[in-house]
Amino acid sequence: MNSTKPMHKFREIFFEYVFMFSAGISVLALVMIFVFLFANGMPAIAEIGLMEFIFGREWRPMDASPSFGVLPMIAASIYITLGAMVIGVPVGIFTAVFLAHMCPARLYVVLKPTVNLLAGIPSVVYGFFGIVIIVPFVREISLFFTGGGSGSSMLAAMILLGIMILPTIVNISESAIRAVPRSYYEGSLALGASHTRSVFSVVLPAAKSGVFASVILGVGRAVGETMAVVMVAGNQARMPESIFRGGRALTSNIVIEMGYAEGLHRDSLIATGIVLLVFIFIINIVFTVVTRKSAPSAD
Repeated sequence: MNSTKPMHKFREIFFEYVFMFSAGISVLALVMIFVFLFANGMPAIAEIGLMEFIFGREWRPMDASPSFGVLPMIAASIYITLGAMVIGVPVGIFTAVFLAHMCPARLYVVLKPTVNLLAGIPSVVYGFFGIVIIVPFVREISLFFTGGGSGSSMLAAMILLGIMILPTIVNISESAIRAVPRSYYEGSLALGASHTRSVFSVVLPAAKSGVFASVILGVGRAVGETMAVVMVAGNQARMPESIFRGGRALTSNIVIEMGYAEGLHRDSLIATGIVLLVFIFIINIVFTVVTRKSAPSAD
């Protein structure tokens, strides 16, 4: 009987080190990404000048006097991401609420797999959908608002990304809503609140940390998406003038030009990756601070 105790202890120690090793690999991968980006990108930023690189309004790497200003790409990334959030977040949260508390069982077995299927569709397929459906739709709208346009625009990218982030927001938000104790909902009903009021005034606020997490991951998906945005956004490296005009995101800038870039041009694209990384890092910090402030006090 005693011989089993050392073996049990050995297994615990073994798996503890396995888990620690796995966590270490994740941290090491992140550190290596940081080292690669900063080691290859910071010299380019130093040569170009930090202010000129971040706030420069022109990106002309192939000219005789090249310019490497990424402000147009930063602005386009912000506009496209915000637009995708405006479209995707309300639809995703309302869909999650419907699936968790209002959806009939027969309809749920159809809607839930459909939402999961959206997550498995490749980005290039979304891009083709955007070219065939969304771009012509935006072209017709732009005729009304601006008098013309190709349809390949930041608005098309916003709509497409708004659709692409739905599975992330819906699935995580639904899980968070279902994790709220049933007593919260029943207590609200006992106090005289209606079903809808109980869900939106009691259950949904109680699940806000999980909902915020879904929004954070949705933002990450929107900021990091490349192929679909390249196919519908117009990819014009200029300051955004209107959501009906084309724009080039940071990710698009890298994937479009990295294949033929060399020298300072290549290093400036890597430096663009640093800007993108810092951009995502700031978004995560902001959402983390907001989540902590909105969390209920332990007191």
